[in-house]
Amino acid sequence: MPHDPVSIARDLLMCPSVTPEEGGALAFIEGLLKPAGFAVDRPVFTEDGTPDIENLFAGLGAGNRHLCFAGHTDVVPPGPLDKWSHGPFAGDIVDGLLYGRGAVDMKGGIAAFAAAALDFIADKGPSFGGRISFLITGDEEGPSINGTVKLLEWAVARGERFSHCIVGEPTNPNALGDMVKVGRRGSLSGLVTVKGTQGHVAYPHLADNPLRVAPSVMAALMDPPLDAGNERFQPSNLEVTSVETGNRATNVIPAEVRLAFNVRFNDIWTVETLEAEIAARVKRGVEASTLREGRDKPMAYALAFEPTNAVSFLTHDAMLIGGLADAVEAVTGKRPELSTTGGTSDARFIKNYCPVVEFGLVGQTMHKIDECVAVEDLQRLKVIYRTFLDRYFAD
Repeated sequence: MPHDPVSIARDLLMCPSVTPEEGGALAFIEGLLKPAGFAVDRPVFTEDGTPDIENLFAGLGAGNRHLCFAGHTDVVPPGPLDKWSHGPFAGDIVDGLLYGRGAVDMKGGIAAFAAAALDFIADKGPSFGGRISFLITGDEEGPSINGTVKLLEWAVARGERFSHCIVGEPTNPNALGDMVKVGRRGSLSGLVTVKGTQGHVAYPHLADNPLRVAPSVMAALMDPPLDAGNERFQPSNLEVTSVETGNRATNVIPAEVRLAFNVRFNDIWTVETLEAEIAARVKRGVEASTLREGRDKPMAYALAFEPTNAVSFLTHDAMLIGGLADAVEAVTGKRPELSTTGGTSDARFIKNYCPVVEFGLVGQTMHKIDECVAVEDLQRLKVIYRTFLDRYFAD
């Protein structure tokens, strides 16, 4: 009997695997794959200051062509339970929709690929001339320290060599078949701290308000735009995400103000060139405020960047991209857009080991109350993955 992606997804959704909890999700996948002949390992990785994370690697077959499917079973918290129309871990199906936290991000994608792979193995046998593996983490929605990064290192140290990888994140904005992600922008976060002198509002000459500098710094950070984008990527954007003084008293001038920001940047920039540009902009903003205020010297400030493992990348592999696009078109009747939009994903780690693309479900309800997936989309996604598998291992 063909494997049903809906029932697999439903069972996964009933596992409360909120990061960092395994919640039974990886155990369920192990029980699904082992009877088909997959060798399954569930390594646990640790790091000081972070929760221990359980992961799963499963592989079957041998040959020069090795296709890896990557994803995550951890999910974000469901939020207020009384706001859900159907329990976030109940797996209810109503009017053709399967409800649950992780339905599209991304237990549904795992279910569809598992069903496709299991059907493929059942039809072709374990000696199909190649290798299929599952690289599943429980740390994608968390710090991403004890997950895919370490799981890749672990697998390669044991002799795994990947030819290509598909990440099953929800990539489609409106309908299944809209979009394949062939790259991602990078992400860089930082903090500007402007240091003044605390004092009483009634005696401003005895204080120095750092908030007077903040508007000039924010303006310099965000204007002009960092770039206009290119044929591969949309424009980079820097957004100031918070302005904090730690001061709750209305009659006290604060001692400092902290401006947090995040940049989503394209391949026009490296981390080093982007940090240099931001430093120049902060300096320009402080100098503009100094001139406007008629100060003798600039107010003291500090700029710090958070470490980042998210740099922009673009996959060029015609076999992987063309083969997946052909499979999508064969099932949906439309050619998917090749895109680099959106946030980051674990593809940023996988790109260091093999060409990688992303294709999964429609992402409109991810992380929302009443996250859900159309039953029909789960079934069609399985067919897309199966079509790709048949063609990928046809030679």
